[in-house]
Order: sequence, then C-alpha cells, then structure tokens
Amino acid sequence: MTSLGALAVGAACLLSACGGGSDTSATTSSSSGAAAGGIKLVHPGKLTTCTNLPYEPFQFKQGDKTVGFDVDIVDLAAKKLGVTQDIVDIDFAVIKSGAALNAGKCDVAAAGMTITDERKKNLLFSDPYFDATQALLAKKGTGAKSLDDIKAKGLKLGAQASTTGLDYVKKAGLNPTEFADSPKELLGLQSGQADVIVQDLPVVLTWLKKPEIASKFELIASLNTGEQYGIGMKKGNDALAKVINEEIAKAKSDGTYEKIYVKWFGKKPGELGTS
Repeated sequence: MTSLGALAVGAACLLSACGGGSDTSATTSSSSGAAAGGIKLVHPGKLTTCTNLPYEPFQFKQGDKTVGFDVDIVDLAAKKLGVTQDIVDIDFAVIKSGAALNAGKCDVAAAGMTITDERKKNLLFSDPYFDATQALLAKKGTGAKSLDDIKAKGLKLGAQASTTGLDYVKKAGLNPTEFADSPKELLGLQSGQADVIVQDLPVVLTWLKKPEIASKFELIASLNTGEQYGIGMKKGNDALAKVINEEIAKAKSDGTYEKIYVKWFGKKPGELGTS
C-alpha cells in the first residue's frame, strides 16, 4: 500500500533461498521457535505475516482463506524454511511503524507496502518484489484527467490513511479526505464523500473488473510515482531477510515470479496498466 500500501505488503510467492551456503530446509524446533538455519520465528512451525485486509489482489479473503499476490510471494520463503504461513490482519499504521514486528506480532509484514526512507527507519525491508504506481479513480463525467484538474474543478479527493498515495497528493497541494482502509475509501467514492480517490493502480484495476464499479466510475489517470514494494521485517533480522531476498531472486530467474504475477494481474511484469 503504497498503504500499495500495500505490499501487502502478505506477498506470497517470492521467498526460497538459492545458491550455496547452509541448508535452510531443516525442520523447525518447537522448543526454541527457530526455523531452518537457526532463524527464530514468533511461533514455531509458522512464518507469521502481518497484513491489512482486504487489499485485493495483494491479499484478501477467499472464503476462509487469505489469498493474493503477496501471500504467494511469502509462501516461497515459508516453503524454503520448512514452515507454513500464518496471516494476521492488523492496522496498516501499526505495520508501517514497525510496532507490530517489534511487539512480536509477526515475523514479516507483507501488505502492498512501499519502501520509503521514512519506513526504513523502523523496518528492515527485503529487496523490491513489485514495481508500483498510483491511480486516480473518479465518478464518470467529472472531465478531470489529472491532479491539476481536480484542483481547478474543486473536486473532492479521497485517499487511504497512512499511505504513499496520501503523501503524494498532499505534496501536490491537495488536502484529501482520509479513509481508514481501501474498502472505506471506495465506499466514500460510491457514497459521494469523494469525487475522485487515489489508490494503487492494481487495486483500482481490480475494482474496475466489477460491473457495478465499472458502470459508474473510471480510471482517469495513472501517477508514475516510481514506487516499489518490499517485505518488512524487524530491524536486525538479517538472516530472514537473506532467505527472502534469495527466494525473490530465484523466483524471478526461474519463471516462478512471472507465473504468480500473471495469476493475479492477468499480465506479465511491465504490462500492468496497458490495454
């Protein structure tokens, strides 16, 4: 979130260690909570992920199961460690501040979360696993095509709290209404509390797949913010970061990453947002 915001952001499929070195596929230790390679986990036998639901297609409920792009990315690391992923739904502000990780709520944070210098003060980030951008979703007929148009027309803008999208439009001189999460933001648009909202592009594109959304609202602009998502960890957890980074690299080199990407976005990396 660039709350994306996301990333997530659990990203679910980018995490198994490749290359030489110690074998990280050993079983977990129920007494110490240590996983393969001596990596300590909050709960023995589980890689616990903090996320903020729903944030489709990065992480959302499908029946009783949490699924999504982030989930598949993190599952790669869990598999490498010989454990299963357990997902905890928590407020995004608590995730991005590092408080959830520091309090032992989770081992990783995968919530469509953009890597920023400010967040790096509180979190150890993995290598980037998703190139992100923002988008403007508006009710049809506004005639707006940019942030400047929104200003000139006096349109009401909405944004998700604690996100980079919010930060971006504020820096552009706008003062949006803040919504606690992405569903409330969309509801704000639908109820007229906002004429336009800013949100991560993949989330907007997913919303527009729903006929009831596409019939009344439209994507009016993409904002090339140059963001990248990372998986967050507690500062100093370098051993876990090493496994995650190796798995991201391996998935990108062996085609696994592209398969996961196409599964959730319907396009290959670099093609998102193109017709």
